[in-house]
Amino acid sequence: MTPLFRYLTPQVLVSRVGHIVRVLPSRTLHCTFKMSCVNPVKRVGILGGTHGNELSGVYLVKKWLKDKSPVTRGTFETTVCISNPKAVEKCVRYIDTDLNRVFTDDNLSPKVENMSGPNLPYEILRGRNLNSVFGPMGSEDCFDVVLDLHNTTSNMGNCLVLERLDDYLMFHFANYVQQFLHCPVFSKPLDGPFYSAQSMSKHGIGIEIGPQAHGTLDADVYQRMEKITHYVLDFLDKFNQGEEFPACSVEAHRITEKIDFPRDESGDLTAMIHPKLQGKDWQPINPGDPIFLTFEGETICYQGNSTIYPAFINEAAYYEKRLAFWAMEKIQVSVPPLKVQK
Repeated sequence: MTPLFRYLTPQVLVSRVGHIVRVLPSRTLHCTFKMSCVNPVKRVGILGGTHGNELSGVYLVKKWLKDKSPVTRGTFETTVCISNPKAVEKCVRYIDTDLNRVFTDDNLSPKVENMSGPNLPYEILRGRNLNSVFGPMGSEDCFDVVLDLHNTTSNMGNCLVLERLDDYLMFHFANYVQQFLHCPVFSKPLDGPFYSAQSMSKHGIGIEIGPQAHGTLDADVYQRMEKITHYVLDFLDKFNQGEEFPACSVEAHRITEKIDFPRDESGDLTAMIHPKLQGKDWQPINPGDPIFLTFEGETICYQGNSTIYPAFINEAAYYEKRLAFWAMEKIQVSVPPLKVQK
């Protein structure tokens, strides 16, 4: 899908149909999309175990592999898949490298120099295999929708990961599901980068639910993930059957900055998440609010100039990625009416 807008300056956003989008003092963006019908959804993929120790998706997919009827709908084909079977077997996040970061043109192309041969990281080889089934990524032949199921140790609650702000089919789903339960939207900047498993499809969506310790199951988290998956499938089925969805406005949170832990010259941590921030995902951080506590008991406060909204605070898997939390800005996405292309 071609993006409908581009950055001119850090403060101005313009759509290709000429609508000026202004930044309000609260840094809320009103984004307008060109109205268009969307082709019917024919193939949907559901992935579990992209990270092998995030067990809600693993065991949901294992259940549906035995009996696919709960995720079967009459208007499209559903394919369920354990995406990283070796990592699932060992109950680890990955074997060689993070599978949810390998879906780039360079990694997926065997013709790229230094990216061929049997000694490639397992997850790159596995990514190519998945792309041959659910992709090819970026092509007309790829799956219409890939739904990727994840857990987090952070107190994110229910969360939808929508990578592309111009994917109004998925933003209509976000509006649909939010009628039933609280489910914030986590999104990336307009220019990406995009490298996750859901990127293989025309309309990707990730479900992140927490907190849940890696390598464990929490019944409430499992049931919420199952429920949201059914909401996705029901929405797509209604869409295919011709139900029209009116214009709506969807609140989303978009990444503005990666916040790392304070470190010394050797790279070791010198502080941890402040108790007043721990577990406060989605809650505003204002200038001067405490965010870190040193091992000596000194409070480190947020020094930014505007309010931010943190996500994935203290996620266990992100320590290796040098990420204490994502800083987000809150935006309001105005989405046009939606109907299926006949």
